[in-house]
Amino acid sequence: MSRPEPLPTVSPCEARVRVAESAGVLHVTLGGVWRVTAEKPDWFPGRLAAKPARLLVGLAEDLGEWDSSLLLFIHEVRVWARAEGVDCELESLPEGMRGMLAQFTQASETARPEDRSKNFAAVVGLAAQDAMGKTREIAHFVGECVYSANYLLRRPHKFRLRDCLEEMQQCGAMSLPIVSLISLLVGLIMAYQSAILMRQFGADIYVADAVGLVMVRELGAMMTAVILAGRTGAAFAATLGNMRANDEIDALETLGIRPVDFLVMPRLVALGLMMPLLALYANFLGIFGGMIVSLGLLDIPPQAYWVQTISAIDLSDISTGLIKASIFGLLVGLAGCHRGLLAERSAAGVGQAATSAVVMGLLLIILADAFFAVAFNLFGL
Repeated sequence: MSRPEPLPTVSPCEARVRVAESAGVLHVTLGGVWRVTAEKPDWFPGRLAAKPARLLVGLAEDLGEWDSSLLLFIHEVRVWARAEGVDCELESLPEGMRGMLAQFTQASETARPEDRSKNFAAVVGLAAQDAMGKTREIAHFVGECVYSANYLLRRPHKFRLRDCLEEMQQCGAMSLPIVSLISLLVGLIMAYQSAILMRQFGADIYVADAVGLVMVRELGAMMTAVILAGRTGAAFAATLGNMRANDEIDALETLGIRPVDFLVMPRLVALGLMMPLLALYANFLGIFGGMIVSLGLLDIPPQAYWVQTISAIDLSDISTGLIKASIFGLLVGLAGCHRGLLAERSAAGVGQAATSAVVMGLLLIILADAFFAVAFNLFGL
């Protein structure tokens, strides 16, 4: 047998690979120091004149320290041999190294990422399952609030009136500036848009009817609820989420105090009482904004505008707006408290709870408004 001639595959790094071909057998000898942090030697199977029949992997006498990089290299050699249809023999390797190589190969084959793509039916099913789970959580929380309200009605001395008054100040009096600005601007915009349309038919005075009815029946309560969802609902979620992260809610439960009685009910009562008052205030400012536009653009005197507004609005219009405002306030409070009590125990969880409280509050407001529109139409209100 002729002596195998080495191919020029010596790597300049510490780990060395000697490749020699003899009688259709490719000898791969590994030597040097193999470290995972060092550069791996190059593997040049493409330089062979013909595909060998067998491939023998062995260790040189100067093999020093080695780690998983050596196993990875041998694994790559085996992968190349399998792809080329060459028989790879590892009998010359130590038994312990062959055992670790077998474990390494098994782990690399089982660690392949699976196809996690889902078809349309799976995505719809998972979304429906998630929606049902959240609906179940909301229904459970509403049931706890109803039970707590019944409990506190029978024992009014356990209701935290001081906390309720503080929340009424925060969500009521402290919200007046932003409610004033938004309601006045909405009234101005509505009156201006209505004036452009009414002037074409010579019905300038009916701007008062349009602004008054829309503000009293719809936009007064709606805009106030949207403002409080972004201001008060997020504040409720952030406060309760921070208390949950600091284990204060767990401390209340340890002392036998239900968090719904102690934390949720004062906030719900405060929002339920202040929302109708804020809605009335928003209605007045919206009508006042329409009066300003009518005076400046249509030359309608304030007295005539006010008389026309009173003739267009009756008690049923005001009552429908107040009913909406009360329900909207309860929904905003429920969304904020619900997301706050379920917040994750971290700073990021508190932020996510505040964001989801706003989104959930707005969604509930829109759904409730659609329900009221259908219900009031059926009852002729």
